Amino acid sequence: MLGELYELGDRQLDQLDAVLSGLAEDEHAPTTVRDARLAIDVHLADSLAALELGAVRAAGTIADLGAGAGFPGLVLAVAVPEAEVSLVESQARKCAFIERLRTAAGIENARVVCTRVEEWGEGLKRNGVVVARALAAQPVVLEYAAPLLQMGGVLVDWRGRRSVDEETDALCGAEQLGMRRLEIRRTEPYEAARDHHLHVFEKVAETPTRFPRRVGVARKRPLGG
Repeated sequence: MLGELYELGDRQLDQLDAVLSGLAEDEHAPTTVRDARLAIDVHLADSLAALELGAVRAAGTIADLGAGAGFPGLVLAVAVPEAEVSLVESQARKCAFIERLRTAAGIENARVVCTRVEEWGEGLKRNGVVVARALAAQPVVLEYAAPLLQMGGVLVDWRGRRSVDEETDALCGAEQLGMRRLEIRRTEPYEAARDHHLHVFEKVAETPTRFPRRVGVARKRPLGG
């Protein structure tokens, strides 16, 4: 079903099957959802929902921040094989798992970057799309993403139930970072999904050189009103 919906070829479906197998078989997988029947929805379908956005389908470079168990980054690397995908994760244990999963599935256009987002100097201003799923409060995600984006690039932030206060703070923070919100798209990636939204921001001006602030500051003192 996902293959037909997102026009995935046989090799891509085989790679996604390998990802599911790796989740199920690796007892060190850093996620509570390992059963393939659940992971198809919670991990694969939820990640592929970003393909509703033209910017993601056309991306040449994608960075997944706080990649965790590899989602959405590994799935998007399979779905958009022309893109170079960087999975940025600070915990060595999670980095090792993502690399095992990537290797087992033969996802050659993805690489693991084992570092803190604020210290990833190589990624500054070079990504067309930045994605984040369940990473941090939105003003924090915006501060992480903005310095990494090319001009005109977009951030896609997976979030659940909407919060007026957080969205207001995010808009204030976005203005300071050279970002503007394009849309908040409600998605239903699978039947039981509730309150799923993709928040999409575009980089419209240069991010001030004081960003990113040093490690930990964005979480301790998030931008906002």
